[in-house]
Parts: sequence; structure tokens; C-alpha cells
Amino acid sequence: MEMTRRQFAFSIAAASSMGSSLFEPLSPLGVPRGVVPGRVTWAHDPAAVTWDGTGSWWTDANNNQAVIDRMVSGSIRGLTNQKSDAQAWSAMFQHFNRTHGRGKAGYKAGEKIAIKANLNNTTDHGTIDRLNSSPHLILSLVRQLTGPGKVPQSSITVFDSSRFIPGNLYDKIHHEFPGVVFVDHIGGDGRMKAEFKTNAIPYSVPSRNATGLDNTVVQAAYLIDAALLKGHVSSGVSLCAKNLFGATSIHTDWHKNAHDGFPHNGDGSPSYAAIVDFLGHKDLGQKTMLFLIDGLYGNENADPPPSHKWKMTPFNDAWPSSIFMSLDGVAVDSVGFDFLTSEWPDLVDIANADNYLREAALANDPPSKTFYDPERDGIRCRSLGVFEHWNNGTDKKYSGNLGKAHGIELFPVG
Repeated sequence: MEMTRRQFAFSIAAASSMGSSLFEPLSPLGVPRGVVPGRVTWAHDPAAVTWDGTGSWWTDANNNQAVIDRMVSGSIRGLTNQKSDAQAWSAMFQHFNRTHGRGKAGYKAGEKIAIKANLNNTTDHGTIDRLNSSPHLILSLVRQLTGPGKVPQSSITVFDSSRFIPGNLYDKIHHEFPGVVFVDHIGGDGRMKAEFKTNAIPYSVPSRNATGLDNTVVQAAYLIDAALLKGHVSSGVSLCAKNLFGATSIHTDWHKNAHDGFPHNGDGSPSYAAIVDFLGHKDLGQKTMLFLIDGLYGNENADPPPSHKWKMTPFNDAWPSSIFMSLDGVAVDSVGFDFLTSEWPDLVDIANADNYLREAALANDPPSKTFYDPERDGIRCRSLGVFEHWNNGTDKKYSGNLGKAHGIELFPVG
């Protein structure tokens, strides 16, 4: 059941009066989304990845495809409380279409689905050992879409508009699904070159940021946002909201791109967050039917290969071997934030890095008082999801886990 207007108004008033207590646990803000509103699934299986630091983390020897497939299947069903994958996909498509003014329609033949991978550490079509999206996890998604999801291969595009589709990802998926389309910044080698619609995202405030959007997302009916679990300089974390930046017309050399509205105020004061515009844009966050965080390895930094096994329970000096999914982009990033900061409380630039989550949850009346309207059409964003912090890194309980309404529920799957 969605939050009523009266309850939502109360949450906004409470947020305005809480000040520093916004950082306190179990203080949900915003309106939960999803078939089960605010639910974030957490699949954890230590058998998923077994890399010992030698060779490459992404090889078949270090990644158990059958286990990862099972984790993805359980997550899809857990999001929707369905007993089969086919029923789960049907429920997700129907929920998305109903909440986007399309009636209770399921997937229709010919509709395009785009998977935004996180390939920020690629430099060309060659293979690289720095952390990028897991080829095995993306393959599992494609298997789900083409199987129980009943989506034709030719209607699926795997893309990263500003980076490159590396050989290890392309080869694994193309071998099994030769009809799937691949789009990256340069094209060639079986990939298509990204083409951009100009001035498609003018941002809510004057900005030097790239304003073009890849036609892949403009033309898609549905988007899957497949992010990584990692920290990041300047923004503190890099999760689903920031992953959408890669669908814009940015340069492959990050030094040549503006990042207006990306840094947050470290003193705790609110500020405009450009990545809220990504979550609120009709062709980005509002077109996303599934938000996913690849936590099979995770990282405290954005650039290197997986660097450190995780100490926190239940990982206990092993890779996190986890996959997080949600139909609520704010909720899933809130969970990713809590996992990262519990493992690494001293992440670079982490002070007040959850500013964008508060702004997104209260996007219709945010703490910064920004008028969030990423299309500049005069229509203000509504709440983009629900944000809160868990009670602690040991119990990992959110309001939904404690029987309270309107918060996040972290839902472990088998």
C-alpha cells in the first residue's frame, strides 16, 4: 500500500524539523515504490565467486554461473512475491505499465529493453581486470529476459554510452544470444556506436553537464539499471543513480567532463544533486523497471580490480557474493550505501554523501529547496522513492523489517 498524501506530508514536515537527526537510523523519508513498496532483495551465496586474487576475477573458474543464475531467479521472485520467474516478470511489467499510465499491460512484442551496465573502467574493446559489471550477472539477466520474461533477443540492448563493451562481456553474451544488441561509445567489433539526442536532459539548474541522451534509452520502453557496489571519489559512493550518468553524452576521458552538482556539502547542509535529475528523468530513472546492484565483489574505490575481501558479517573475510535488486531506485541505493559505509566507514568523501538520497526521496520538496525538473517542462518531480538508514550493520534491519509502514524492507532470498 502506498503512502497517503497526509502521511507523506507528515514525513516532509518531520524531515524539515529533524535537522541533523536525518542521519539517524530508521527514519524513513519519501514514498516507497514497487510491487512490494520499498522492498530490496538481497541474494547472498558464498559459492557465487571464489577468486583467490590470482588470475582474473571475471573468469569462469572464479564465477559459478549456475549459482548466479539461481540468485537472480530468487531475487526476481522475491521482488514480486511470485512462485515462478515467469509470473514475477509478468508482475513487474504490469506494475511498471500501471504506474506509468499504460494500464495493466504486460510486455508487448517489439518493445525495447535496455540494460545499462557499469563499464566505467574500460578503455577499449579489450579485456581489463579493473572492476566492471560481471559478465556472468549480465548473462543471467539476459537469460531471464529471453526465457521467463519472453523478450526477443533483438529487443534487448546491453549498453554503456560513454565507455566500451569489453571482450569478456561481449563474448559471453553474444555466444549464447547472438541477436542481442550491444551499444558503446565507438562501435565496431560487433558493437553499435552510441548516437545521442541533443539537449534531452537540460537539468533542473543551470549546468555545464552533458545534455545529450543515448537514443538507446530514448527509444527503449524499459530500462534495467545494473550498477556496481563501490565507493567513489567526490560522490562517496557510486550506485544506481550515478550509473545513469553513463547514458549521457559525456567524453570517454572523465577529465573533460563537467560534474556540476555532483559534489555534496561535507558539513551536512543540503545541496542540489545532479544525480537526482538522472533518477527523475523520464528516459532514465523513470524508465527503469528494475534497479540492480552487482555486489558479487564490490570495492571501496572506483577504479582498481576487487581490492579487499569484506570483514563484516556475514561475509567474514570473503567476497560479498551478493546481488541487490529493487523496483525503488532510492531504496536500493540506500541499502548499498549502508553496506559500503558499514564495511568502510572512512570511505573518501563519504561525509554527507547520502545528501542525494534525501533529495531524491523528498524530490517534490527537497531539503535544498531545488525545483527538480530535469526535462524543464515545468512539472516538478514527485518523491522518487524511500530513503532511510538501517538500525546497525549487524542486524541490518530497516523499518519494513520491524513491521513499520512506509520504510525499506531488506528481503533476503534463498
